[in-house]
Formats: sequence, structure tokens, C-alpha cells
Amino acid sequence: MDASSSAATAFADAPAIPHPSSPRISPRPPRDALLDAWRPGDGLFSSPRQQLHCRGVQARLRSAANDGLADAADALLAGCGRDGSDRLPLIGAIPFDRHAPARLWLPQQAVFASGHARHRGSRRPSDRGGDAHALPPARSVPSASDYLAAVAQALARIERGELDKVVMSRCLRLRTRVDVDALLSALLARDPAGYTFAVDAGDDTRAGQLVGTSPELLLRKHGARVTSNPLAGSAPRSVDPDEDAHRAQALLASAKDRHEHALVVDAVATALAPWCRNLEVPATPSLLATPTMWHLSTRIDGTLADASTHALRLALQLHPTPAVCGHPTAAARTAIGELEGYDRDLFTGLVGWCDAHGDGEWAVTIRCALVEAEAATLYAGAGVVAGSTPEAELAETSAKLGTMLAAMGLPPLTEGQP
Repeated sequence: MDASSSAATAFADAPAIPHPSSPRISPRPPRDALLDAWRPGDGLFSSPRQQLHCRGVQARLRSAANDGLADAADALLAGCGRDGSDRLPLIGAIPFDRHAPARLWLPQQAVFASGHARHRGSRRPSDRGGDAHALPPARSVPSASDYLAAVAQALARIERGELDKVVMSRCLRLRTRVDVDALLSALLARDPAGYTFAVDAGDDTRAGQLVGTSPELLLRKHGARVTSNPLAGSAPRSVDPDEDAHRAQALLASAKDRHEHALVVDAVATALAPWCRNLEVPATPSLLATPTMWHLSTRIDGTLADASTHALRLALQLHPTPAVCGHPTAAARTAIGELEGYDRDLFTGLVGWCDAHGDGEWAVTIRCALVEAEAATLYAGAGVVAGSTPEAELAETSAKLGTMLAAMGLPPLTEGQP
């Protein structure tokens, strides 16, 4: 039996309409089989450690983060533990706005697989100019000029002492049809060490899928061990090796970027500390590379005082970090609402899964697209701190949009484009 057949058999063996006494976790096929078996409407979350593939829907969870989401998830997953299928996960995405409803669901069937993705990629800088297609009709929201003005206004608030940092983002709306299967394959090929996902993003007004590959782990919990890997401070990669190395070292030495990064690390460590009996926080950041960006990175590891604490509850304690919102949080949220000019929805929220044991893995929802029938909306943001310039932040968002554009076979944005 080949890999794809084993995955198909795994799903076929799981009951289509599970009985409460029936196990719903399918046998574990090879990891590469899961992507082969993926089809539109399925849920997929692939991390460096394992891949989760879900099919069907038993129940949906639409509570908001500020309206009992963690308790509702506990109650829903507790039923899974009682019938013996305690690895059946809750999967999906949670918006940036803590008052907006989550898009989580309990699948009918779920398969976990360990190991690396079959697509052997690398984190070398990508040359995206080769066989890329022409950019389809596109519109930036806010426009480039409005984004520059928004960053300038954000800098004025920082100068007045209203906040230390705010993340200003924009979206790029493309009129195009996207093959999600091909997009997932491309994302895994380009960055198998990232957190690649495809989950239902539909709501009462529209259907769509959230697809992307995030470099940033918000929270992983297994037993009593927790890990968070905040990223803040970025620089675009270069295809020239010498220039690429220079950019990496310049980022590591940048006082502005180190300050921006420290705000995020301090916030994450402060949020996790009350839940942990020990917490390991490196004194200095390291470099993390994706095919398009360099990031300052700090991995934080801890041991929970209570191993039964749920992964989702911890993730919601962290969300949103200054990496995607700003500092102080309330002032940054106000600035975002007044200056950005669009609804982020799931962008800069969290995406991932959790189970009845309380284990789970949640990534920050960046480097992503909302894919609809005849359109795709891509997102990118940049952290604004003292010393930032509007032009540099606009260029950073363009570089970050390059992740999804390249995976879609499209060229990077150039000066003068949306």
C-alpha cells in the first residue's frame, strides 16, 4: 500500500457519523500521506514536529476570546475524553479582535503524523523572479499613501508618549482563483520548518479558507512543558549571500529592532510566569530565517505549576502579544482601530489545535491569505517604534507579502505597485 492509500484508508476506517462510543482517531499513516489525502474543506496544521489532518464537522465553537472561549472549549473537549477518543482535537482559528467569534470546530475524523514534511525545502533566500506569473488585479487596503500616513500618525503618538510600539498592517486584495492544494504544497516546499495551515475561515457572510505558513509559535504545550517563540524585529532577505549575511548581522545589532523585540519577549514572559514553576528566557535574541525574511527570535521554555492547565487558556493569556499589536496593548489597539482602516479579522490572531488532555499547538496567524472563490486577500504588518520610518515599514510589509505571493507563483511587489 502506498502512502496516499494509507491516509485514505485511515480516514475511511473512521466512522463517517461517529457514535459516542466509537473511537474517532484514525491510525497513524506516514506524514507525507496526509497532504496527499487533503481535500478542500479539510483542516490541516503542519508544524516542525507533527502534522494534523482533520475531516468533517461534529460541532462548531463560535465563542469570542473575551466571552468564555476557553471554558467553552474545555466543556466541548471534556465530552471527547469521556468517550475514550481523547486525542480528538479542536482545530481552527481565533481572530485578532478578542470580541469577535472564533472559527473552531471538532472534526469527525482526525489523523496525526510525526516527522518532517515530505517537501524538502530550505530556508535559503528565494529568487522569486524566475517563472512567476504576472500580478493579477490588486488593491492595497489601506493604499500605500494611506499606509505611509498611518505610520506617520503612529510615530506621532509614540513621540507624545502614548505608546511604545504599534503594529501597522495592510492587506492586498487580489482578483484571482487560487488552487489551495497547490498553494499548500508550495508553502511546505518553501518552508517545512514553519507552521503551515489551511482551516475554514467562513462566517455568516462568506465562505473561505485561511491558508498560510507562520514562522511564529505562540504556544506549544505537552504535559507540563510549554514553549513560546516570539518574533519581532525583521529584515528582508537578499539572494546575494554576502548582502544576506550583512542584513542578518545588521538586524542582530540594531538597537531599534532589539528594543522592539524586548517589548515582546518581556510581555510573553510576564504572561507565562504566573502559570509556571520555572521559566527559561534567554538574555539575548537569535536569528531565525524564512525564505523571505530575517527575524529576531527568542525561544521561551517553561514548566507549568499545574500540568492540567489547558493550552488554549494559556494561548489566550498571551494573545495578542506586542509582536502583532503593540505596547501598551490598550493604546496600541486604539491606534490600530483608528489608523489602519480595515478589519484584520483572523490575521494576527491564532491558528492551531488543542485536545482533551490540554495539549496543543498555536501559531500566530501571519504570512497568510484568506482564499475565496474568485479572490484572495493577503496580509502583512510591521512594528512601529521610535526610530521607524514610514517608508521602511511600507517596504517591510511588501517583503512579508512576498511569502504568499511567491507560493502562489506571483512576483514580489515593486516600488509603485499597490
